[in-house]
Amino acid sequence: MGGEPEEPALANVVSQVDFGDWSIRCAYLALAATAVSCAALILLHVVSPEFEPSWRMVSEYANGRHGWLLTIVFFAWAVSSFALVGALRPLSASTLGLVGLGLLCLAGIGQAMGGLFDINHKLHGPAAMLGVPALCAAAVVLTIVMARQSGLAAPPLWSAHLPWLSFAAMLGALFLLFGALKSAGVDLSAQTGPLQALPAGVSGYVGYANRLLFLTSYLWVVLAALAVIRR
Repeated sequence: MGGEPEEPALANVVSQVDFGDWSIRCAYLALAATAVSCAALILLHVVSPEFEPSWRMVSEYANGRHGWLLTIVFFAWAVSSFALVGALRPLSASTLGLVGLGLLCLAGIGQAMGGLFDINHKLHGPAAMLGVPALCAAAVVLTIVMARQSGLAAPPLWSAHLPWLSFAAMLGALFLLFGALKSAGVDLSAQTGPLQALPAGVSGYVGYANRLLFLTSYLWVVLAALAVIRR
């Protein structure tokens, strides 16, 4: 009986140590990296207006005059993911938390690969298929784990679902665009590079969905980082 009250007290001490200065520093780094990535992405739209945002993918900016800005977008995005792993490291105490942090690490690796290998490289596609689904899953898993922590105000669950909903919308828009191009007689297999213009009568919105994916992932990282700072 005499030893029982000590356990909650010990649990509280461990929680305070785990979410200490290191977690806060990492959370601030995640915020800063997200701001840099988002600013670089916005700047790309200003300096490279030749890329129609409605149907051109963000990765296509690599073929413009300011490809270095796109590299910053991806590398800063990766830093934000890795920094958030550091900020949420105490969640590794649970199996689900460890899974979520592992997924976020995979997302960071995919984002870094996106910066290393542009759209013209054969590894750019695998990088996207590694990083994006991992980020979508990590957002949901980690938000659920955060919500179970008594001393941590988790981001709203809807913010965790926005990335995968945006990803699904992007895949759907891409499927519709490919169907419309095929109906217009465009043979995509014969293309040696990204399509430069849409045929008359063909509209595409995959670009908007692609940009929404970036923005919703930024939003979730910001909310998760703020949850650690405001714990």
